[in-house]
Amino acid sequence: MTTQQTILSIAIVLLLFSCKKEDTLTPYTPPSEQEIIDEALNIDLNALENYANQSAPTYITKDNTPAYNPITDAGATLGRVLFYDKALSVDQSTSCASCHKQAHGFGDDVTLSQGVNGLTGRHSMRLINARFGDEEKFFWDERADDLELQSTMPIQDHIEMGFSGENGDLGMSDLIQRLEALPYYPILFNKAFGSETLTEEKMQWALAQFIRSIQSFDAKYDVGRAQVNSNMADFPNFTANENNGKALFMQPVQFNQSGERIGGGAGCAVCHKAPEFDIVPNSKHNGVVGTANNTGTDLTVTRSPSLRNLTQTDGTLNGPFMHTGKFLNLFSVINHYNDISGSLSLQGIDQRLLPNGNPQKLQLTLAEKADIISFLQTLAGEDVYTNEKWSNPFK
Repeated sequence: MTTQQTILSIAIVLLLFSCKKEDTLTPYTPPSEQEIIDEALNIDLNALENYANQSAPTYITKDNTPAYNPITDAGATLGRVLFYDKALSVDQSTSCASCHKQAHGFGDDVTLSQGVNGLTGRHSMRLINARFGDEEKFFWDERADDLELQSTMPIQDHIEMGFSGENGDLGMSDLIQRLEALPYYPILFNKAFGSETLTEEKMQWALAQFIRSIQSFDAKYDVGRAQVNSNMADFPNFTANENNGKALFMQPVQFNQSGERIGGGAGCAVCHKAPEFDIVPNSKHNGVVGTANNTGTDLTVTRSPSLRNLTQTDGTLNGPFMHTGKFLNLFSVINHYNDISGSLSLQGIDQRLLPNGNPQKLQLTLAEKADIISFLQTLAGEDVYTNEKWSNPFK
């Protein structure tokens, strides 16, 4: 064998050995669950945010969480991802968070929200403290019997997110197929429910857990309430105007036969009971009978969100008020209740004192209105706007 042949043979052997060695030392290793999550999400599977064991003040006693769907860290984490995922709309342009913005108390700062096929029919309701109330039904007209059912109804609305399954729209089975193809969902569903199988019901449970976890109890009101034994007592951290506004809000109205206020407060707490400030389940229509686009009347609205975080701590509004978004400031809201221009069947008002459909006439002074507004602003917290556990998890 020539020297050249010998050198060539040695080179071939070395090359084959090198390939063999490389194959042996670098086998394929599939990515871990955390590595898959890291591709799209800012979530640590080994250190989930605390959703299940958040503290609430001892004076908060209402909780509409159903026994079959308690809040868990893994369930609410899945709900958070679903809440912010634009893949839940047909054209992947809109998420739940598009209309319920953390920066605005999980409501919207515009009158009507933009859906995939136009504008919503009503103003998007704030979601803060949705858990802390006796009312279990949701939407302005209470058409959803609970939050679980409500959570996927916007997804199946042709205007809002487009998976209606009617008139050529894709349906929920198409959405589930889309989500199954996203690598992070089988992992998150398995963490939450012990199975990678995606269903609409599990989506509802997870979304409801996340929404119920959104809470706000760090307001000036809470600081004061913790120092006294009653909602009615003067709060030591309140100004005189704020305490007067609180008294007006809490005390019932005394009317004469003409519907005019002759004593007491403004009666706000009849429907918005402290300290949760949720809406009572048997409240009736509040006299805002129009529609947002001024196309007719809407007499089906009997629900409202909690009054907590109507504003931010600096007084900035979290959006217009009522289902129509017609009121652009709190003075307009107070004026509406001060002298409603038509007959009204507000829960708690003795109709015997409002004969022949006479409207209520609170006859609040300008100073009293200002004091009520000062009090309402004490219901604003800060943490809910910035806490990462309720923020967008997508990178």
